[in-house]
Amino acid sequence: MTRVKRGVASHRRHKIVLSRTQGHHGQRHRLIKRAKESMIHALRYNYVDRRDRKGDFRALWIMRINAAARLHGLSYSRLIHGLKVAGIELDRKALADLAVTRPDAFEQIASQAKAALA
Repeated sequence: MTRVKRGVASHRRHKIVLSRTQGHHGQRHRLIKRAKESMIHALRYNYVDRRDRKGDFRALWIMRINAAARLHGLSYSRLIHGLKVAGIELDRKALADLAVTRPDAFEQIASQAKAALA
């Protein structure tokens, strides 16, 4: 059996690791062992934060809706309850967009929700 030297494969793997850790600080982008640790952590943060982003955006939408609702004499929870009672099915992303870009349309929706509560 012939001898197999594995230099080419390991160099290729090392190159991939070093290219993925460009921009990391100090040894984390120079030394293979440290770079691999750094890459594994970075990939894990990337994965987790992609899921966290969804919650962050929902929180932002809720803050925007609450601020706009209070301008019309409603709290966030009363607005959402009023929308449910009135049968208006708008998600929080759409509501927040209306609150920012089209305050007049949001005012009409808020007034419908307020009427449904009364």
